[in-house]
Amino acid sequence: MGSSDAFENELTQLLPRLRRFAHTLSRHGADADDLTQATIERALRSRDQWQPGTRLDSWLYRIMRNLWIDTARARLRKEKHEAPEEEAQWIGEDPRDAIDASLELKRAMAAMERLPNEQREVVALILIEGFGYREVSEMLDLPIGTVSSRLVRGRTALLEMLDGTADG
Repeated sequence: MGSSDAFENELTQLLPRLRRFAHTLSRHGADADDLTQATIERALRSRDQWQPGTRLDSWLYRIMRNLWIDTARARLRKEKHEAPEEEAQWIGEDPRDAIDASLELKRAMAAMERLPNEQREVVALILIEGFGYREVSEMLDLPIGTVSSRLVRGRTALLEMLDGTADG
């Protein structure tokens, strides 16, 4: 029973190092967490294969690397034979409306970028984020009349830019 406790204690002490190595392999936080968890699960299930007196960290790194190779191969196979999930929503639909909406959104965002900072922040908070005038007034520490006038000027400028009546 003592060797089991020693195994688990050493395993616990190695967790930060295993997590770093997992991040090195996967380059993504969630994947690193999953890989670390899978490695620990495999090590606990296979603890009888580890030989006391040998380096536990080397054994765990080998398990992790093999799991990562298996994961990478499985992803390659999946990518080769399956369309990305994002494309599934477009099967059987005409994408033109979505493309038009995307172009309009890009035009609107470009117009937003051309607004002066004080108008852009008020327009974003009220029209995009949905805050009320009073909330924005408190957030920005401005009188409510100033918030209202910046919103009117910003909205007017946006409409002019989007209608093509403003230079741009």
